[in-house]
Amino acid sequence: MVMGKYSRVDGRKSSFCSTAAIVVFVAFCLVGIWMFMSSSVVPVQNLELSSQETGNEVKQRLQEGVSKQFDDTSGDLSDDATKEDGTGMASKVSGNTDEESRNSAEENREENHGNESSDETTETGSEQQRADGDDGNGNGKDGEMNSREGESNLETGQAENEAVGMNNNVEAEAEDSSGENRSESTEGGKNYYEANEENNQTSNKGKNEDENSEQSAVENNAESEENNQTSNEILPAAAQSEILTESTTQIGAWSTQAEESQDEKKSQQTSTSSENNVHQWKVCKSTAGPDYIPCLDNWQVIKKLPSTKHYEHRERHCPDEAPTCLVPLPEGYKRSIKWPKSRDKIWYYNVPHTKLAEVKGHQNWVKVTGEYLTFPGGGTQFKNGALHYIDFIQESVPEIAWGKRSRVILDVGCGVASFGGYLFERDVLAMSFAPKDEHEAQVQFALERGIPAISNVMGTKRLPYPSSVFDLVHCARCRVPWHVEGGKLLLELNRVLRPGGYFVWSATPVYQKLPEDVGILQEMSRLTKSMCWDLVTVKKDRLNAVGAAIYRKPTSNDCYEKRSKNVPPLCEESDDPNAAWNVPLQACMHKVPEDSTERGSVWPAQWPERLEQPPYWLNAQEDFTADYNHWKTVVSQSYLNGMGIDWSSVRNVMDMKAVYGGFAAALKDLKLWVMNVVPIDSPDTLPVIYERGLFGIHHDWCESFNTYPRTYDVLHADHLFSSIQKRCKLVTVIAEADRILRPEGKLIVRDTAETISEVESMAKSLQWEIRMIYSKDGEGFLCVRKKFWRPTEEEPIKSAIV
Repeated sequence: MVMGKYSRVDGRKSSFCSTAAIVVFVAFCLVGIWMFMSSSVVPVQNLELSSQETGNEVKQRLQEGVSKQFDDTSGDLSDDATKEDGTGMASKVSGNTDEESRNSAEENREENHGNESSDETTETGSEQQRADGDDGNGNGKDGEMNSREGESNLETGQAENEAVGMNNNVEAEAEDSSGENRSESTEGGKNYYEANEENNQTSNKGKNEDENSEQSAVENNAESEENNQTSNEILPAAAQSEILTESTTQIGAWSTQAEESQDEKKSQQTSTSSENNVHQWKVCKSTAGPDYIPCLDNWQVIKKLPSTKHYEHRERHCPDEAPTCLVPLPEGYKRSIKWPKSRDKIWYYNVPHTKLAEVKGHQNWVKVTGEYLTFPGGGTQFKNGALHYIDFIQESVPEIAWGKRSRVILDVGCGVASFGGYLFERDVLAMSFAPKDEHEAQVQFALERGIPAISNVMGTKRLPYPSSVFDLVHCARCRVPWHVEGGKLLLELNRVLRPGGYFVWSATPVYQKLPEDVGILQEMSRLTKSMCWDLVTVKKDRLNAVGAAIYRKPTSNDCYEKRSKNVPPLCEESDDPNAAWNVPLQACMHKVPEDSTERGSVWPAQWPERLEQPPYWLNAQEDFTADYNHWKTVVSQSYLNGMGIDWSSVRNVMDMKAVYGGFAAALKDLKLWVMNVVPIDSPDTLPVIYERGLFGIHHDWCESFNTYPRTYDVLHADHLFSSIQKRCKLVTVIAEADRILRPEGKLIVRDTAETISEVESMAKSLQWEIRMIYSKDGEGFLCVRKKFWRPTEEEPIKSAIV
C-alpha cells in the first residue's frame, strides 16, 4: 500500500519506485524506533524548564497541591501533604521498594491529572519517570517531582510539539543535565537527599542510575537513623507557606521587582562558580585555644594599651580582619548535658578549668566531682543556696514581685550565674555578665549550664543595651567601684534601669564595719541621694550572714529640678540615651520620660500578659501583632515539627537578627531562652523586645560576639547573611556561627535564594549536615546541623598569641 502510494506520486521508473519505497520504509522504521526510544530518555521539556523552575528545585517530596499551599499564608499542614523524615526523604519511601515509589508517583499523577486529556508527549514523559524512577541524578523522589513539573509545562503549552530532529541530542542533553544538576547550587540548592548522596556516592555517572539511587537511599537512611536516634524528624509540607513570607511584617520595605530581577540574574551567573569557591578551613591557633574569643583575645592591641585603670584590657578590641578559621574542640568534649540537670553539673572536659573550684569552692560556686563539674547553687553572697537569697530579696521588698512585676533583670559581675539560673524558677530572665578575667571561664560555666550570660565589663563604654529596659539591677559583691569618678559606672546603671526599677546592692559595705567599707557606704549614700534614688530598705540575711541595700529609681523629674547642685549633671538634650554601641561613658543622667506616650513613663503589664500586648508607646502596633501571629504559625507548624530538631534538648537559642522578638515569644512554652540580637545596622527595635519581657543585645556581626565557643544549641538567622554581605565577608560570619554553635547544634537560615546557596556551599565545606533546604520566588530556607569535624591544618592568629 505504501509502495503503491509512492508509485503513483512518482510514476516514472519502477527501479526508482523500489528505491524510494525502501527509503520510505527505512525512514518509518527509524521514526518508530525513535518513538520507542523516547520513552526511556529524559523529555526535552524537562531539560528546558525556565530558569526560575530549574533554580527552585523542590527540596521535599510533596504532592501536587503543594504549590498552591505555599502561596497560602495560613501555615497549616494539609491533610494530603506527604511528610518526610529527617533524611529529607519521604517517610513512605524509607521502607519501600523502587516499585512502590513508582506506583505512588503514578497514583499521584492519576489523582492530579485524571480529569485532563494527556497528549502523546506527556504520556511519554510519565512512562520515562515510572521506568527510571529518577531525574537523571539518581534521585527518584526529585525525578517524580520534575516529572510533574514537566507535565505542568506541557499542559501550559511551554514545551509542546518538540522537533523530531532533536531526538539525536536528547540523550546527550540528559547526561549533561545530570552533571549540571549535581554541580550547580542554584536558588533552591539541593534537598537533604541530594546533599548526602553527593557526599556518599562514589559511582560514576555512566553506571546504572537506578542502582545508584537505591544504594544511596539505603546509605542515607542508615546514616540518618544513626544521627537522629532521639529526634522526631518530620519535615513540614504546607506549613512552609509561612517559611518564605516572613518579611512582610518586618521593619523595612520589600525589595522592588527590579531589584529582585537583578538579583536573580546575579544568582544565575554566580551559582555555577559558587561550588568552586568553597573556603579551605583551618583550625585557629591561639593562646586561648578552645576558648578563643576574637574581640577579647586580641593581645596585639591589649599589650599596647596605655592604661588598664578602667578595665580597658577587658573590653572589646577586635582584630582588623575577622578570623576565618575554626576554634578547636577541647580534648574529650562531649555533647552538653540537658537542662535542668545541666544547672547542677556539666562535663568537666567541656570546660576543663579548675581554678575557680580551687578559689571559690568553699563558697559553693563550683566543685570538681569525678568527670563532672558540679554547682551546689551557691555564691559569694549566698553560700547556702540561691533560692533562699532570691526569696530574701523579695521578702525585703515585696513590690519586687519576681516573675510578675520584675521579669527582666541585669546581674552585674555574675560569677557562674547561679543567681540567674535559679531565677528561672520564678519566671525571671536574668541578663548576666562578667569579664573574661582571672575568674577563669566563669561565663563559660554559666552558658554550659544553660544559663544566659555574656562576657562584658563596666569599663569606659556604655553597656550594649537601650535605656530604661531592666526592671531590676543586681550586684552581689560584683567588685565594681560605683562611687569613683563622679559615679560614672553607677550612672550607667541608671541609664539602663527602668524608671521605678530597683537596684539591689549586696556587698560588704552594707553590713561590715571595716574602715574601708564604712567609707564606701558613705560615698554611695551621697551619690545615690544626688541621683534621686530612694533607699527603700537595708536588710540582713542572717542565714548567709550578708546584707543588701535596695534602691529605687525615680519616676519623675521633680527631684532633679529641686537639687541644690547639678551634680551629677543632667545629660545634654542632644544625648541619645538609647545609643549604646561603642559609646563612651559620661558622668551624667538622662531625664525620666513623663509624657504618657513616651516609653518608660508607664510600667509594663505584668508577666506573662506583657509578652503579647503591643507596647503602649509603639506606633506600629498592627505590625507588632502581625509579626507575633506570623511567628507563632511558623514555629508551631514548621519549626517544632519540621526541622528534625529535638527541642527537649535545646536550651540556649540565639536569634541573630531579631525584630520584635516574635520568634522568641513563640517559643515561650519551651524550657529554653533566646538571646535576641538586634544588629547595629537594623532598625533599633530592642526596646520593644524588653518591653514584652524578653531580652537581647546590640551587636555588629562583622565582629565576634562576646560569648565563648560552643555555647548555643540553635542559631536563627532571618535575612541576616544577605544584609551583612554589604559590609563584610560572609565567610567571617559563618566562621563566627561555627564558633558559637555547639557540635550537633542547628543553624536555621531564612534568606534570599542566592544567599542560601552560598551558605549551603559553606556548610558542606564545614562537613555540616544539610537537614532541610527549600527555595521559591527568590527566597530560601535552610536548616543545617554542625558536626564534630575539625580540619587538621592550623592557622596561627598573630593577634591572639601572647
